[in-house]
Amino acid sequence: MARMFGTDGVRGVANVELTPELAFKLGYAAATYFGRETAQPKILIGRDTRRSGVMLECALVAGICSAGGNAHSLGVICTPAVSYLTPFVRAQAGVVISASHNPFEDNGIKFFSSSGYKLPDIVEDEIEAIVKSPIDYSKAVSGSSVGKLFYEYNLAARYVEHIVGTASTNLRGLKVVMDCSNGAHSEIAPVILRSLGADVVVIFDHPDGDNINNGCGSTHLEALQRKVVEEHADLGIANDGDADRCLAVDEKGEALDGDQIMLICALELQKQNKLNDNMLVTTVMSNIGLHKALQEHGCQSKKTAVGDRYVLEEMLKHNYSIGGEQSGHIIFSEYAKTGDGILTAVQLMCAMVNNNRPLSALAKLMVKYPQVLVNVRVKDKTGWEENPRIQEVVEQYRRELADNGQILVRASGTEPLIRIMAEGPDQTRLDYIANAIAAVVAAELR
Repeated sequence: MARMFGTDGVRGVANVELTPELAFKLGYAAATYFGRETAQPKILIGRDTRRSGVMLECALVAGICSAGGNAHSLGVICTPAVSYLTPFVRAQAGVVISASHNPFEDNGIKFFSSSGYKLPDIVEDEIEAIVKSPIDYSKAVSGSSVGKLFYEYNLAARYVEHIVGTASTNLRGLKVVMDCSNGAHSEIAPVILRSLGADVVVIFDHPDGDNINNGCGSTHLEALQRKVVEEHADLGIANDGDADRCLAVDEKGEALDGDQIMLICALELQKQNKLNDNMLVTTVMSNIGLHKALQEHGCQSKKTAVGDRYVLEEMLKHNYSIGGEQSGHIIFSEYAKTGDGILTAVQLMCAMVNNNRPLSALAKLMVKYPQVLVNVRVKDKTGWEENPRIQEVVEQYRRELADNGQILVRASGTEPLIRIMAEGPDQTRLDYIANAIAAVVAAELR
């Protein structure tokens, strides 16, 4: 049986797969688990702007309180803020209700430990075991032992102060278009950038519960690209719905992905003597061009499996300064314990000011190799690794590309998808290869 927790918490269609009943049980299980540390555990809760967020928060709060925990609601707030604030207020855990870059119909519940880091698999498994066990109400808390709900909306200001304090310079003279994806950071992202002196044009900052990530944000850059050119801005910034990712657009309207942003920020850290071991941690999805550019500047790179938790694990093991994913999920270990899209935007803009160069020039520090990504929707994404036909076609094209490229096939951690990535020198051939593999995957797993 598949784990309840994916790579980024528990996700599903709200009120279908992620039901109020499940949210209640997750709240109950979390308070039970973290209640081992203290009689009434303090658990922070933040959510993004999805219609289903309030419904799931109410159920989650009920579960926490019924197990004797105190729920502290932060209201609408981004994921990295919950990560930062959980240890700041000495809570036993933090919870975010969000499905990140997914469409509004989906939602998710993910947890942070008292230190602000995402929970390790072993803790998630223990919480899952509690969820799946019947609740014995004969032993339930009652009276003054039942938990309370507190509203902590003022804590967002502390997170804003923290991000502003990470800037190495002011941003006066920069004009930026900020795409808030109608998400959790729609109010605070412009405040942060303006506090640093930037001239900010804001788009997609009117969430209505249904428009989060809809034609906007880090998964839909087209509107941002047009607006940057129209406004004659120096750059555009796009986060996703919970603001743990950041992509950018240069002054010409050209998009920068996470690889390019990581390179610019890593080289800036190197100049400041803050790039520990001159190392950047990436995943296997990062472009070959990134690794070559790092070598040209005397830096190294280390690859991990896909997923920010694996990047963070490697960073913590060796005290590395920066790591992340091509998707724009980037971690600066000096300032954050998870990916932070607003922090990333600030660091990128500081690099522009410090180098006195336009973003288009900084983007050219890296030559991107052609890369093709094809997603195949399947009924069951488990067990594909043992399928002989899939393995045969993958190995066939790996032999063809050899040292001039790579092929990666993996199951999505959050959706019923098999993701196929092909990278190499010839775009036309890569398209053929990726689609040939996708056809076999679809035929075998339909």
